[in-house]
Amino acid sequence: MSTSTLKLRHASRLPRSLLPYQSARHESTTRRHKKMQTLPPSPSYASNTTTSAHIIFNPPSSAPNVYHTPLKFLPKNDRRRQLYSAAMASSTQTALSTRTPITAQTGTPLSVASFLPPKPSASLPPPVRMPYEKKYHLTDVEIAEIRSLRSSDPDLWTRERLAEKFGCSQFFVGLVCKAPEKAKTVERQHQEARERWGRRRKEAKEDRNMRRETWGRDL
Repeated sequence: MSTSTLKLRHASRLPRSLLPYQSARHESTTRRHKKMQTLPPSPSYASNTTTSAHIIFNPPSSAPNVYHTPLKFLPKNDRRRQLYSAAMASSTQTALSTRTPITAQTGTPLSVASFLPPKPSASLPPPVRMPYEKKYHLTDVEIAEIRSLRSSDPDLWTRERLAEKFGCSQFFVGLVCKAPEKAKTVERQHQEARERWGRRRKEAKEDRNMRRETWGRDL
């Protein structure tokens, strides 16, 4: 038995992962990169073997006009600058003469037509939150009462409850009074919850903090 036959039998008994892997280029790849990109020459550029005279007609895609060359590349005394100015003036005058006046638009009041937007249509969906106006109705006495309630029992008088009681926003309650002890308690609770996180959640939080730190470094 020859040595090559022994080697082939030994290689056939080896697992598939230990055999060398050899890549091969398939016909589809060859066709995509070689054969399909081989295009025949255009008849207008083909070499003419005959001696008869002929004319090659290969016009451009469109006729050139004055808008193709920017003004910064034209000399100051170039005729195309005047043509461009005349064309712009003519188009502007045509647009202004054919434009519908704002007072004739549907749903626009005639008294303050230039200041109000068009009236919304009835087919629009209802708003998510009804529009409201900001109120500056709290006095110094009420602000002092908010601070007193917040400092006396921050667990009972939360920002949400104080906002409902005095008819203001939670952001305003946070501006006028602070509760450092309550903030430390909440931070401690959040830290205890973060310590119970798994590996994937910790890595995601660290990645988010790293991206936030590098936001302004690319400027």
